[in-house]
Amino acid sequence: MESYRSLTAFSLVLLLARGSTATTVEERSPEFWRSQAQQTLQAALDLTPNTNVAKNTVLFLGDGMGITTYTAARILKGQLQNQSGEETVMTMDTFPYVGLAKTYSVDFQIPDSAATATAYLCGVKSNLNTIGVSAAARNGVCRSQKGNEVTSILKWAKDAGKAVGIVTTTRVQHATPAATYAHSASRKWYSDADLPASARSANCTDIASQLLSNTDIDVIIGGGRKYMTPRGTRDPEYPRDYSSRGRRKDGRHLIQEWQSMKADKVAHYVWNKTDFDAVDPETTDYLMALFEPGDMHFDVERDPRMDPSIVETTEKAIRILSKNPKGFFLLVEGGRIDQAHHAGRGSMALHEAVALDRAVAKALELTNEEETLTVVTADHSHPLVINGYPFRGNSILGKSPLWAEDILPFTTLMYGNGPGHKMVGGKRPDIRKVDTKTRGYVQLAAVPLKSATHGGEDVVILARGPMAHLLQGVHEQSYIPHAMAYAACVGADRRHCAARPAVAAAQSYEHTNIHG
Repeated sequence: MESYRSLTAFSLVLLLARGSTATTVEERSPEFWRSQAQQTLQAALDLTPNTNVAKNTVLFLGDGMGITTYTAARILKGQLQNQSGEETVMTMDTFPYVGLAKTYSVDFQIPDSAATATAYLCGVKSNLNTIGVSAAARNGVCRSQKGNEVTSILKWAKDAGKAVGIVTTTRVQHATPAATYAHSASRKWYSDADLPASARSANCTDIASQLLSNTDIDVIIGGGRKYMTPRGTRDPEYPRDYSSRGRRKDGRHLIQEWQSMKADKVAHYVWNKTDFDAVDPETTDYLMALFEPGDMHFDVERDPRMDPSIVETTEKAIRILSKNPKGFFLLVEGGRIDQAHHAGRGSMALHEAVALDRAVAKALELTNEEETLTVVTADHSHPLVINGYPFRGNSILGKSPLWAEDILPFTTLMYGNGPGHKMVGGKRPDIRKVDTKTRGYVQLAAVPLKSATHGGEDVVILARGPMAHLLQGVHEQSYIPHAMAYAACVGADRRHCAARPAVAAAQSYEHTNIHG
């Protein structure tokens, strides 16, 4: 073993001496880096906080997009453009104000997506698996949620007369979007069929039904058809698939109820891309688009003839919502980053993060930064690491050139736990002939679990637009909606409005903020 340790050390020296073939001639000059630093310094010196009232607020949420995922997605985005990747500038990277959010829940050191969503949308920390309720409510205990409901910034914006919307790549009843409108002691109560007898007897209601009853939401885009229809209802896209059929035991057809509720408005329900593309934002008041029975497909696996991309859904939402002269609030969730991580599918998670970055770019194109606060953050991270000593430009989905002491290679991306832990004859699998860059490859993991857990480190907050500087620094995750609400003059703290009455009044008469 000692001899192999020496070999490993010697190999490392050779690797460092060899350097990277991706290095450019310019990068070998000290002046390249000095000039770049001076340009960045001057940009920072020229930066003046925008203190306008935020007419519009767009919150992008990368579910499970920890800092490692963010970094790796940046590299992948560049490599997809035939660059080395490390120096790539994501759209998110251009946001001038950066902070960190502490993600723990009241009862757990490492949180779930329900408790975190309640924090960054409702402004209070809560317990694991609970949605839109304070920490006085206990997971799965219906009676404990009564009187402990908390409302979200989406509702605060609606109460202020703004248009509001949710866009997600998961089902619209999932933890993140649900926290904008629902109050539930369990994130798993998607339909009434999921309610335990104790919850039904205590008059708790399911999340899908609350989508109609709690807040008037102008745009609803995602998946989740099966929670909206009576049990056994055939799905229009997968009529032979029993698992895709309606789940509701109460016989309610929530989609038809929604259509009846909006009978006096121009309201469209669509479930496929053809009908979605036909929706005219200029004449549409309300849109419910449910593209799958459950969660939507991963971006690289979706059929573009049937399901739109997150870029397309974000654009449609903004074009509909921006007609409101008082502005809008929009939540856009890249929800399947998290689900790919749980499955140990690093490639898929990174592609989902890159897709979210493209949606951010589209939103910036369609809005005016002088009046639109745009925030990008995550709810929690995953136990993903970038490790080894790969050369500059090495595929982020590839293998490290440095082998381990068991004389076997390992991937640059690995998980602390998850389904990627495999032993063959008491040894790690030999992946020398394995293509680790495929979308279905499951990354190596240190600890065997059927599903990778979440991670507990802080997550990034990126902001630009009115009052974006309020999100600098290290904050409790529950601070985020209070800062956004202050910037937009919604919710309880209206001091920003009082300080700038002329600006606030003028916003009521401004033209649409579409610039594309």
